[in-house]
Amino acid sequence: MSTAAGVAMIGLAGRDAFDALFHPEGDATVARVIARGVWRLFRRTGPRHQLFPLGGPVALVAVIGVWAVLLIVGWALVFWPHMPSGFRFDPRVDAAGSDFVHSLNISLVTLTTLGFGDITPTAAALRLILPLEALLGFGLLTSSISWLLLIYPVLSRRRSLAYEIWLLRTAEEETDLAVDRLEPEAAEQVYAGLTSRLVAVERDLVNFPISYYFAEGDARFSLPAAAPYLLELGRRGRAEDRPDRVRLRAHLLLKAVDDLGRTTAGFHGGRGDDSEELLRAYARDHLREP
Repeated sequence: MSTAAGVAMIGLAGRDAFDALFHPEGDATVARVIARGVWRLFRRTGPRHQLFPLGGPVALVAVIGVWAVLLIVGWALVFWPHMPSGFRFDPRVDAAGSDFVHSLNISLVTLTTLGFGDITPTAAALRLILPLEALLGFGLLTSSISWLLLIYPVLSRRRSLAYEIWLLRTAEEETDLAVDRLEPEAAEQVYAGLTSRLVAVERDLVNFPISYYFAEGDARFSLPAAAPYLLELGRRGRAEDRPDRVRLRAHLLLKAVDDLGRTTAGFHGGRGDDSEELLRAYARDHLREP
């Protein structure tokens, strides 16, 4: 029973980590539940509290920590039935201590790739199993570091898009000019640029779901606050009196906005096909008013 429970925990951690790191469209159930739970906890502090933007980083660390705990305890359960007969103890170690504590010790030391400590395996099967745990531990460490490094370019693309949208809206208000009423070539370029960048950001949310929970302290860089303006911009550009090339680009922008709304609905639980309402729910989930 101990071995079966340990293998189940190792399998759960491995499957969840694989889905989150290498197959983002998978179910990564543990990671999603933990990230969402941490997010809800930090949302209670309010949008102006300094702790609110820390929800995403804490969720990321919590997910990696839970994976590590599952692996450590899982391998300890596998070693437990073979303790102490399958291991050699350093004379300075009290072999009469708790077998489970000894199992946790060797599991922790092996997973962190620190090498053998005061306890070493003697059974042939264990001598093969322990290097496997060390290999998984090394893989989790390197994958987690890569995950951390890849998150920040994702956040940078999202922040820069949100800031560009904010600047565009501010410019329209201050100059009494409208993007959809520019020369067709200029309007087409604006719509095309916004569409391509929005598609990239929406794909980032699919490929790096944890990035959804990184909130912005400054509204200028918050996509949840800026996204509804893209919907308005697309509808204006698709009006009947606009040139065909502008209408086509505006239509593509609206399709990209629709995709963003459906993608974010998977995080905040919104329902329906109304893009405007889904984007408003996205903004409310990030404690922002569109």
